[in-house]
Order: sequence, then structure tokens, then C-alpha cells
Amino acid sequence: MSRRLVVEADGGSRGNPGPAGFGARVVDADTGELLAERGGFLGVATNNVAEYRGLVAGLEAARAIDPAADVEVRMDSRLVVEQMSGRWQVKHEDMRRLAARAREALPSGTVTWTWVARAENAAADRIANEAMDTRTEVVRDHAGGAGSPRPEDVPATADEAEAAEPDDAPRPEGLRARRPSGSAMRFDDVEPVTVVLVRHGETALTRTRALSGSSEPGPSLTSTGRVEAARAADVVHRVGRAVWPDLPYPTSVVASPMVRTQETAAAIGRRVGALVDVDPQFAEVDFGRWQGLTPDEVEEGWPGELRRWYEDPTVRAPDGESMVDVGARVEAGLAALLAGGTGRTVVVVSHVMAIRAAVGVSLAMPPRAWGSTRVPAASVTVLRWWPDGAREAVVVGMPTDVRTGP
Repeated sequence: MSRRLVVEADGGSRGNPGPAGFGARVVDADTGELLAERGGFLGVATNNVAEYRGLVAGLEAARAIDPAADVEVRMDSRLVVEQMSGRWQVKHEDMRRLAARAREALPSGTVTWTWVARAENAAADRIANEAMDTRTEVVRDHAGGAGSPRPEDVPATADEAEAAEPDDAPRPEGLRARRPSGSAMRFDDVEPVTVVLVRHGETALTRTRALSGSSEPGPSLTSTGRVEAARAADVVHRVGRAVWPDLPYPTSVVASPMVRTQETAAAIGRRVGALVDVDPQFAEVDFGRWQGLTPDEVEEGWPGELRRWYEDPTVRAPDGESMVDVGARVEAGLAALLAGGTGRTVVVVSHVMAIRAAVGVSLAMPPRAWGSTRVPAASVTVLRWWPDGAREAVVVGMPTDVRTGP
């Protein structure tokens, strides 16, 4: 006889759309034992999207406990219950994608759907509010449930953090309490949008140092590039946990339209549980007629022009772009992420020139200096943008360092 599990899921948005979060619990249907709790902060989202994210989190937690179990989903969202039951259509694109992911979590024949009154779903609602209040991920596995997560992957509770700290340790107060270590000083509680920039993994053109721009969709990742993408995904997964616990856990993934960034972003999206959106503003520079050529080949056909392109950021490649062009569209892309909501982390999978431009415009560097930033394959760089125009750059040295210099 199959094990029977109950998934209770909920989500909420303070503003609809507004700061949003989700919560879910998995309970043993026969004993009433609590097996797992999941929650997460989504940044700015609608109630319906948050409720679907809670459903996905609950179903995936149930699958981790017992993929062969019979699961009853209980939610106070009649919309989600009716849509997942097949009685109502799913019209909104974001919800269609989340509904598809929920259906993929477990075989359809093993899941039943039950609408409950809001008061009967209070436990999942509390987890969603916990995630919104703390702007962190909630991951709690209990006895009889899925394997406990690694300690470095679980944010410490306030009580655990206090217990781990010596009694005589100095306690930050006021502005110091709100300022992460190493961060620029601020005199308010305004939250930024955090952008995790990831360069794609290695391709065949990366190996030959050929110019690989945005005018062609290819090439795809090499086997080495796929490994690099997986390692980058592991690093991104640790943001807000073991790496910079003061940052929000990533909830969105954006990639340029190129094959190599889409493949890298797919690995990251699977790791953090987010769908991948495409934004051409983060595409690589368009090298025009230089596309696919090595520097020696460009020099042969256009003597001195490649050096001139690198040294003068206003010079365009033949039928292509200049670095100033790239900076303008990348800055517009980052501004759009800021306008989409603060207090969240967005992963942007992009390219070496575009990432150089993103760092340059963020730190108000002159375009001539952008080329001094080294951006290896699958490297990770973090930017933070505030609504008042303040900007900050953070560098992580995993899996490969991002350094300045030649």
C-alpha cells in the first residue's frame, strides 16, 4: 500500500503585486506527523504566482520524501485547485509555466486536489509570512521526512545564531545592525535589487579566443562548459546561505538569447528552482563582420581596427556595436530589474563584454576602463542597485575568480 502524504500550500503578496512569499508543509496523512516545511521570498509578485510557487515547493518536497506516495494537496486558493484539477483554464503565462512544473513533480494519478477554508490552511500561511518577514528561504525537514539539508545550506534561526555567539560578543545596534560586513554605509533601511552576474561556460570559440558575439545564436557549451555551468549553479544556490547570508536567496533567472547562456541558465534554474526568462539587453556585443574570427584573422582583414575598437569604446565593429552601445543597453536592463522590485536577487547569465559593461556602469567607471575587468568562463559577480542611484559591486571567487588587471 502506498504511503499517503498531505501537502498544504499557500502564498501571499503584500500589495498584489508586491513583496510576496510562499509556504508549504508536507504531513503524513495517517499519523499527522509533520515531515517538511518549505518557504521562500519572491520579491515582487502576485498572490496567484506566490500560491503556485508554494504548490510547487510542497509537491517537490513530497517527491523527495516518497516519489511513490499518494498525495492530497490542500489549498485555500480555489483558483489553483480548480486549474490544477483541469476544471478551469490557466490563462496567465507565468502561472501556466508554474502549473506545468507542478504537474511534472509527481504522476497525475497520484495527486488529488482539495479546497479548504483559509483558517484550515493557517500553518502554510504562517510559513509564507515568515519568508516575507525575513526575506529568506525556509527549509526545515523533520524526522521521518526527507534527508536533512547540509548545515551550511540552512540559514540559522535567530535563536541558533545567538546561541553560537559568545555571551560577551559586541551586539551591533542601529545603523551598524543593518549594514552587512564590507558593504557601503547607508543611513536608511531601503533595500536594493541584487543582481548575480554569471558568465556562460566554455564553448569551442572560447577555447580558440575567437570573437563570439550576439549576431549568431551558437555555439553551445562544450563538455567542460557544462561542468562549469553546474559548478556556477552550485555557487548561485549558496548565495543567501553559505555565501553572503545577508543577501536574499535567488528567485529569478534571466539569460541572454544565446545558446550558451540559455544552457548555463538552465543549469542554474534547475538548481534554485526558477524558470528562465530571456532578455536581449544582456546579450553579448555584436561583433558584426568579425563574428567567429580570431584576433589574427581580424587583423589580417582589418589592420589595426580591432585594437582601435578595444581602445576607443565609441568605435563600432563593422556592422556591429561599440562598447558604449553595449553599456547603454545593459544599463537599461539593470534599471528594468531595479524597477521590477527591490529586496530580491536576480541571476543574469550573460557574456564577458556585457558583464564588463555592467560592472563599469555600476561603478561609474569610464568606458575605456571596462576592459580591465577579467571575467573568466562561469565566473560570478554580484551587483546591488538602490532606488536612489547608489550601487555596489561584490565579487565571489567561486568557481573562478573575477579579478581586475590584465
